[in-house]
Amino acid sequence: MQQSDLSLPSECVLRRATSTDMWSIRWLVFSAKLDPTQLRWQQFWVIECDGNLAACGQLRSFSRVQELGSLVVARAWRGRGLATFLTQHLINTATQPLYLECLGQRLVQFYSRFGFVAVSFSDLPPALKPKFGLSELAKKLLRVPVVFMQH
Repeated sequence: MQQSDLSLPSECVLRRATSTDMWSIRWLVFSAKLDPTQLRWQQFWVIECDGNLAACGQLRSFSRVQELGSLVVARAWRGRGLATFLTQHLINTATQPLYLECLGQRLVQFYSRFGFVAVSFSDLPPALKPKFGLSELAKKLLRVPVVFMQH
């Protein structure tokens, strides 16, 4: 899938986040019940539609790897290709090997379309193990369906 094959609705624009987006990003991430820690607006890209934040996602940098995280589309804008467009943009923007963690088979299928493949916790780079360790614990103890993926 190439970015050139994708397009945003005409009323939407992709841009780097600014400090004024911080609370809108936090609200989107909180509403999706995603990890609200480690949200740095400087790492985010956003899609703004009709003057409102419609989607966000970030590339977190670690030692020699990056994590695609906090990808959320506002409920009112779902089903219009925003997540696909933003995911492809983040992949194209990444400068290091890219990883993510997601919950459930639906998201595994979504990210697989972009070339992500499931990897075990033991196969993660050392820099990501502290970050993903709590998820691995929840997976083992509580049977939370978390999947680690590599691009």
